Amino acid sequence: MRKIIEIAVSPGQAAGEKSIRAAVARSLGIQQDELSHVRLIKRSVDSRSRRVLIRLRLEAVLHEDGPYETAIRKSYLNVAGKTRVVIAGAGPAGLFAALRMIELGLKPVILERGKDVHNRKTDIALLNRKQLVDPDSNYCFGEGGAGTFSDGKLYTRSNKRGDAGRIMDTLVYHGADPDIRVDAHPHIGSDKLPAIVENIRNTILQSGGEIHFGSRVSRLVIREGRLKAFADQNGNLTEGKAFILATGHSARDIPSLFLENDLPLEFKPFALGVRVEHPQSLIDSIQYHSKTRNPFLPAASYSLVHQASGRGVFSFCMCPGGIIVPSATEDGQVVVNGMSNSRRNSPFANSGIVVTIDAADLKKYSSHGVLKGLKFQEEIEKISYLAGGSCQRAPAQRLTDFIREKISDGLPDTSYHPGITNYPVHQLFPGFITQRLQEAFLAFDRKMKGFLTSEAVVLAAESRTSSPVRIPRDPQTMAYIAIENLYPCGEGAGYAGGIVSSAMDGEAVAEAIAGKLL
Repeated sequence: MRKIIEIAVSPGQAAGEKSIRAAVARSLGIQQDELSHVRLIKRSVDSRSRRVLIRLRLEAVLHEDGPYETAIRKSYLNVAGKTRVVIAGAGPAGLFAALRMIELGLKPVILERGKDVHNRKTDIALLNRKQLVDPDSNYCFGEGGAGTFSDGKLYTRSNKRGDAGRIMDTLVYHGADPDIRVDAHPHIGSDKLPAIVENIRNTILQSGGEIHFGSRVSRLVIREGRLKAFADQNGNLTEGKAFILATGHSARDIPSLFLENDLPLEFKPFALGVRVEHPQSLIDSIQYHSKTRNPFLPAASYSLVHQASGRGVFSFCMCPGGIIVPSATEDGQVVVNGMSNSRRNSPFANSGIVVTIDAADLKKYSSHGVLKGLKFQEEIEKISYLAGGSCQRAPAQRLTDFIREKISDGLPDTSYHPGITNYPVHQLFPGFITQRLQEAFLAFDRKMKGFLTSEAVVLAAESRTSSPVRIPRDPQTMAYIAIENLYPCGEGAGYAGGIVSSAMDGEAVAEAIAGKLL
């Protein structure tokens, strides 16, 4: 007999298998020896009251003998001589598209502008220590995509594009902690993701797929309305029967490539703002209603949203126990992002706080057409670079001074390694952004008393939340509306927002291609 039950226990009880079994038995009114197995399905922290609880959803197996199957099984075919599908980009959309194609019997050939994950680490170290930006190998570009070195958060609100559980299972199969299958807000950590990405690469190669690093798509070879090949920066052509474009939200050369070929694009609303950093102990005390955090509780996080003058302002990529990292992809720009390692043990908590931006907000940039959002992003990043005083230093201001519109008298410590420069950040953005941020911060303090504090610092600019351009595709075939064998995919094409949704989109595109070619 099997039963699905939900229980609420203390953090200490949730940390022990024996105490969970005891709680399950009590809930069912049975003796513990009547339980054959207990499987955790979902785990979440409930801090709505002063007594913080862990809510568990479990499957209880009663009176069944024999082993309880928990292993994840995958079957990847040998596709060495099969039909070739070329993928631009080795981020989550591209990698999961490749894995799904192998399962379906197609051969993926991946072109990645950046380096493999091992050599990418060296370039990221140079960016952090010496502020040297490699335009093809950084926090945004390289094997694994932008998520590899910026946290690996796996939370998604929707299964509309596919099965999120499948994505989790695939990650676990390639080395992720099985806890990601049950946590309400699963997270891998930038210290563990590189090994998982490398395991995915090995699966693709061992199955007969190909991956070519240092291959940036620079030209589309189109004949008679079909794509024949991707050409890289050296003129090398890679041909296939179908092509997936999964280049990520920071590949700004791709929209220009489309316009050069008179191919249609669309403006897409996006979000832009600042990254806010608090002491983690302060966020813990607010969320857990205690001066000290229970050792069985994770570093506390938050999710905030406010409507300010017709625009949403919301927290983005919140990193408890994390650090702020430089995510520029070119010299002359400052972009900040957040990440955490698996233990989330930094003394800081940071989050993007961003304002949604629509076409109506960008009339000044109307001459740039569908690229107006991209041009606005670029301008804010260049202004941030100049305000920081170059060398990837970020302009920064105490949160309370951002509200009061005054220059800070000194700045608190920060996790941002290149350093910060005291600057009136409230003057850096157009008024419609600054005013909405100010209104939202006041509202957030009403929701989380103590959020608005001089101990918190804002850094600019948090500008790479998503792509401001969409590559339109047919909702039925998932193919680009102007080229029937080209498939825009993931964040860069405007169809996802995060690792899991990008991976699901990659799988969906792979299935659409297989349905046409096989």
